[in-house]
Amino acid sequence: MSENSASRKMLSLVLLAAGAAGMVIALILDFSGSGNTMRGPLLIIGAIAFLVGLYLFPTVEHHRSIINFIFLFPLLFTFAVTVIIPLLLGIFYSFTDWNGIKFSGFIGFSNYTTMFKDPAFVWSVLLTFLFVIFNMVLVNLVGFSLALLCTSKLKGVNFLRASYFLPNLIGGIVLGYIWQFVFNNVFVQITTAVSGHQNSILANTKTAFMAIIVVYVWQYAGYIMLIYVTGLTTVPKDVLEASQIDGANAWTTLMKIKIPMIASTITICTFLTLTSAFKQFDVNMALTNGTGSVADFMGSYLTNGTQMLALNIYNTAISKNSYALGQAKAVLFFIILACVSIIQVRISNKKEVEM
Repeated sequence: MSENSASRKMLSLVLLAAGAAGMVIALILDFSGSGNTMRGPLLIIGAIAFLVGLYLFPTVEHHRSIINFIFLFPLLFTFAVTVIIPLLLGIFYSFTDWNGIKFSGFIGFSNYTTMFKDPAFVWSVLLTFLFVIFNMVLVNLVGFSLALLCTSKLKGVNFLRASYFLPNLIGGIVLGYIWQFVFNNVFVQITTAVSGHQNSILANTKTAFMAIIVVYVWQYAGYIMLIYVTGLTTVPKDVLEASQIDGANAWTTLMKIKIPMIASTITICTFLTLTSAFKQFDVNMALTNGTGSVADFMGSYLTNGTQMLALNIYNTAISKNSYALGQAKAVLFFIILACVSIIQVRISNKKEVEM
C-alpha cells in the first residue's frame, strides 16, 4: 500500500469515527432533553464527516456501493430518526409510567394488562376490525365499478375521473364536519318531511357507524378507482379483441380475462384499503368524536360506541394524559396492523399465482 493510500485511509477512518461519535452524542443530548444548543449543528457536522469519510475510503471493489450508500444516507437517516428510533422509544416507554415528559420507573406489563381489562378499548378494537372488513369490501367494489365505468367508451370519461377523485382531495377533518352538517341538517329535514319524525343518523350508535363507513367509502373510492383504471388500461387490447371474436360476453371477459390480469393491482388496492381503514382517525373524530352508547359490553355501559382504535389511542394519551398507556396501545396497534398486512399480502400473492 502506498504512503498516499495509507494516509487517505487513516483520514477516512478518523472522519468515520468522529462523524459517528458526533451523531451519537447529538442524539443522546436530544433524547435526554438536554438544553445544549450545539446538538443540532453537531448532528449535521457528524453526518457530513461520516459521509466524507466513506467517500475518501481507499477501495476500488466497494467504491460503487459506498457511493450508492452516500446517496441513500439522507433518506435512511431521516427514516431512522423519524420512524425507527421513535418506534423503539415507544416500545421502551410502554413499559414505564411515562407522563409525556419523564418517567420515574419501570412497571413491566402493567400498561398492557390495564388496556385489555378496559371494555372501551376492547370495543374499539372490535369496532375497528368490523370497520376494516366493511371498507375493504365496499371501497374496492365501488372503486372497481367506477374504474370499469371510467374505462368504457362513454363521453366525458375524463370529467368523471376527476369528479370521482375530487372527494379524496378534501381533508378528513373538513370532510367530517361537512358530512356532519349534512347528516344533522339536510337528512333530518328530509326524514321530517317524509316520515314526520325528526331523527339524526348520528344520534344512534349503529346508524352513526354506518355513516362513518359511507363517508369513508365516498372519500377513498375515487383514489382506489384511479389505481384500478391504471390496471385495466394495461390489459392488452388484442386479448380483449380475441375474446370478443371467440364469443365471450362482457361478464365472461371481466371474470376470465380482466380480473386475472390485474391481480397485482387488486393486491395493491386491498393492501391500501386495509391499512388506511385501520388508521382511520380524522373522519371518526370530526363526524362523531367516538361518541355513542353501548348498553352492555363486558358488563359495562360504554359511551364510546363509534370510537375506533386510532381515536381511542389519541384520547388515552392526549385527553386523559395517560401517555404510557396510550403508547402501549399504539405498540399493540402496530403489531396488529403489521400482522394483518403481512397475512393479507401473502394470501393475495398466493391468489395471484393461482389466477
